[in-house]
Amino acid sequence: MNEAATNLGAEPLTEQQLRLIDGWWRAANYLSIGQIYLLDNPLLREKLTLAHIKPRLLGHWGTTPGLNFIYAHLNRVIKARDLDMIYLAGPGHGGPGMVANAYLDGTYSEIYPRIPRNERGMQRLFKQFSFPGGIPSHAAPETPGSIHEGGELGYALSHAYGAVFDNPSLIAACVVGDGEAETGPMATSWHSNKFLNPATDGAVLPILHLNGYKIANPTILARIGADELHSLFVGYGYKPYLVEGDDPALMHQLMARTLDTVCDDIRHIQERARRGEGGERPAWPMIILKTPKGWTCPKEVDGLKTEGYWRAHQVPVAEMAEKPDHVRVLEEWMKSYRAEELFDKDGHLASEIAGLAPEGDRRMSANPHSNGGLLRRTLDLPEIADYAVKVEQPGGAMGEATVAMAAYLRDVLKGSAEHRNFRVFGPDETASNRLSHVFEATDRAWDAETLSYDDHLSPDGRVMEILSEHTCQGWLEGYLLTGRHGLFNCYEAFIHIIDSMFNQYAKWLKTCNEIPWRRPIASLNYLLTSHVWRQDHNGFSHQDPGFIDYVCNKPASIVRVYLPPDANTLLFVTDHCLRSWNRINVIVAGKQPAPQWLTMDEAVKHCTAGIGIWEWASNDRDAEPDVVMACAGDVPTLETLAAVSLLRHHLPDLKIRVVNVVDLMTLQPHEDHPHGLSDHDFDAIFTTDKPVIFAHHGYPWLIHRLTYRRTNHHNI
Repeated sequence: MNEAATNLGAEPLTEQQLRLIDGWWRAANYLSIGQIYLLDNPLLREKLTLAHIKPRLLGHWGTTPGLNFIYAHLNRVIKARDLDMIYLAGPGHGGPGMVANAYLDGTYSEIYPRIPRNERGMQRLFKQFSFPGGIPSHAAPETPGSIHEGGELGYALSHAYGAVFDNPSLIAACVVGDGEAETGPMATSWHSNKFLNPATDGAVLPILHLNGYKIANPTILARIGADELHSLFVGYGYKPYLVEGDDPALMHQLMARTLDTVCDDIRHIQERARRGEGGERPAWPMIILKTPKGWTCPKEVDGLKTEGYWRAHQVPVAEMAEKPDHVRVLEEWMKSYRAEELFDKDGHLASEIAGLAPEGDRRMSANPHSNGGLLRRTLDLPEIADYAVKVEQPGGAMGEATVAMAAYLRDVLKGSAEHRNFRVFGPDETASNRLSHVFEATDRAWDAETLSYDDHLSPDGRVMEILSEHTCQGWLEGYLLTGRHGLFNCYEAFIHIIDSMFNQYAKWLKTCNEIPWRRPIASLNYLLTSHVWRQDHNGFSHQDPGFIDYVCNKPASIVRVYLPPDANTLLFVTDHCLRSWNRINVIVAGKQPAPQWLTMDEAVKHCTAGIGIWEWASNDRDAEPDVVMACAGDVPTLETLAAVSLLRHHLPDLKIRVVNVVDLMTLQPHEDHPHGLSDHDFDAIFTTDKPVIFAHHGYPWLIHRLTYRRTNHHNI
């Protein structure tokens, strides 16, 4: 293990600095325990009784003291070096620590005035945690400074890298739990350093929190030898520094020295790159912090090992009503932090300790990058008419929809070159999805070995391609959450790989919409192509249109699904999505040559409505149709129009109405979705009693779900 930061020499902290940093850490630990346990008596002025303790104890202590330790030390280097830094808690179940630190630095009370920094505010802070009407247990959107909830593990590092792309001044300190380090997405996201340009991007400081245990098992990385662990991260391309121990005084000095060293490393790497002294990819620093699980909690409870063991993971001292002696154990534990030295008689944090916090926006809990809507800049988007496919008559021209889209995206990239606030993401499918025009504006980001015959690879590229849907999604989320814009293109069948990530992000957005201080961010935009109906050379494994079903489970306030039938409608939808905010937009479109149906003017009108009768394909004018032929999706539209052609040839008297749906959400009642048609308008299109044959891109049950309360649903 790299010992560069552990050599003997002058201690980096003076006695006073050591005392104050330890005081901050103790205060954060005290506040964290109070959130898990207490309803009242926050400063323990009275003897602790069962009445002061929550009847149901919820929360996670085990990771929290480590998170607090890191936070205290990051505050010091931020203030000493005037750093622009955000904090990502991979083990977000240590939410009490994130809240405690935001409370200590004052941000929490600024955002939530009902929780002032005094004894009354402390009591409210404690009571609300994991309590009805209160706050969640994790680093949720309600937590100032958080862009990563950390409930579902595996995504902290990809979020951190996404946050620093095109953010040259930003450092993302990313704590990776050793349990999280066992997940598949995390294993790949360590490779994100091969896509980081030290000249134009910020830096990520990974901190592997090696406390040894998950819920009830040891962690792999805690049980391999030091040399093997060191070699693992050297192999990933990092320069690891070990900070190990359990003596607070020694650990404070060691952590301070290590942080000074890694901050110097980061500065040297960036300064060299920004002077144009490129060369080989740098070995970015990281820290391996090895401390006991549940550090500073009781060593044993009921004669069973607790500190440094999995029993400290959640609530180390429980069963208060059944075991009254546990109340005494909790009281002694809380008193071990000597709160009387940290808070005055009114519950105010001692001014000396409070002075450790950075000021204003330099506080990690108040950094505007963690509330990206504050920094969001509207994209300079080109006119879609400039990319229109010329259509003399419906079906009279052939075109590739995503090729037209690619030309538009190329110029979005050009238009955002100055501010560097737009990127395209994909798992090695950008060219396959016929988006190669984007390479006329930029290259693929790449800071690994480049061979003479490689094309479109550059450290400065803004097309992000790694064959990991998880990492692409995580990068894009981090990029959006810090105020930028992007598009994720993917094969339709394999977007399912990130179903759960989509789910977590949708929850985050839903909650953000309910928090007034969270400013709107750019929408997360998916382009799904190489879709189910055109898999001639891949087959069944590449066929699954079910992602849109999954998306439609989410609240109407945040999801949209678009199925443009041709190139001009795809251009309109793309432009519309890039102008939207706080949504998840799913666009499904083909890449193969296909007939083009609408002029740009017609496409604008049709897409604005989201649904419409195609008069030119129908023959029911001024009459009730005998049948409604509806379609959603490019290939179903083609098949429907082919079927209509046959019907009109063989049954010329049959009155047919052709309906095309671009925006699936129009099928829902307006009460359920803002894009939904009123019952009157729906009936005017689909009739109240005529048969409807609906050719849908995906699984038919979705159409039934969306229309089940409509008058004519039984005929669909």
